[in-house]
Amino acid sequence: MKIGAVISALEELAHPSLQEGYDNAGLLTGTPEWDCTGIICTLDATPEVVQDAIAQNCNLIVAHHPIIFSGLKKINGKNYIEQTIIAAIKNDIAIYAIHTNLDNVIHGVNGRIARLLGLNRVSILAPKENTLYKLYTFVPADKAADVRQALFAAGGGHIGNYSECSFNAEGKGTFKAGNDTSPYVGTIGQLHEEPEIKIELVFPPSLRGRIVAALKQAHPYEEVAYDIVSLQNPHPGQGAGIVGELESPMDERALLGYLKKIFQVPVIRHTAFLNRPVKRVALCGGAGSFLISKALASGADMYITADMKYHEFFDANGRILIADIGHYESEQFTTDLLQELLAQKFPTFAVLKTRVKTNPVQYF
Repeated sequence: MKIGAVISALEELAHPSLQEGYDNAGLLTGTPEWDCTGIICTLDATPEVVQDAIAQNCNLIVAHHPIIFSGLKKINGKNYIEQTIIAAIKNDIAIYAIHTNLDNVIHGVNGRIARLLGLNRVSILAPKENTLYKLYTFVPADKAADVRQALFAAGGGHIGNYSECSFNAEGKGTFKAGNDTSPYVGTIGQLHEEPEIKIELVFPPSLRGRIVAALKQAHPYEEVAYDIVSLQNPHPGQGAGIVGELESPMDERALLGYLKKIFQVPVIRHTAFLNRPVKRVALCGGAGSFLISKALASGADMYITADMKYHEFFDANGRILIADIGHYESEQFTTDLLQELLAQKFPTFAVLKTRVKTNPVQYF
């Protein structure tokens, strides 16, 4: 199997177009054409993780955090970033990062945290706008069902938890076939009217090429009439953070204790207790202070995140309990998520989790 096949699977999970502008997700070392000997999943790519990959005969590291985040002017091994890159290149190890694009899908990093907490009725806390396209196409009535199914199979027509969503309207198409054509219906040189179905469906930009290819392959006309427009509608399955509800309300202190147990963290920094039960919970793995206002607007009783600065705790305004459980702690199960998803995709291939704990923060 080629490394490119693994990259394709990862990009189906969370397309690079969903990463934030400051991010650097994607293939950082190596090439897609290399044969893949095995995959190591990790939160961070470090020199120790590269050595772990070598020891386990894996030449592809799939990491959440990109080891190359900003520009490198020199690579001489003076810090862990350069040491990691040097070790990877010397040993023909490919490193692929799937960072904020995995944060920005509902089944990604935050979805895993929501599952661990047992949240129900989950939704994106800050849905992304301008991440949907709509396709309009016109198909002879006897082929409309075939074209719809081809578009659905290519990934079109998903709205939230609903699939195969489309709108269909009857109409009449007209055309005159010119010389050197082979029309599906009608006669060359004569105006033809054909009962047609106008099909509308939405799809994410990452699937544009696949959708158009499926349309042209399934459509019976030589010249396929279609329009693709960008929508400002927010995508219900893409964006930052998640909000959901616990099965039953919990006491604030009991829920913090539950967080300490699940995420194996010895201490949680938090705002003052509000002395009321917690039912609705917002969360964001990693640094999530930018979503405090969204958590407040969602009506959440608690916001779980990491990397909160002193003054940012004031933003709770006595309306929400903010809990900082630590960056590594909040995202540590991303390794499990990646390993499980890739093992499902490649069940006969070695997909492992690193044996290295990469958390740089220690507690005393």
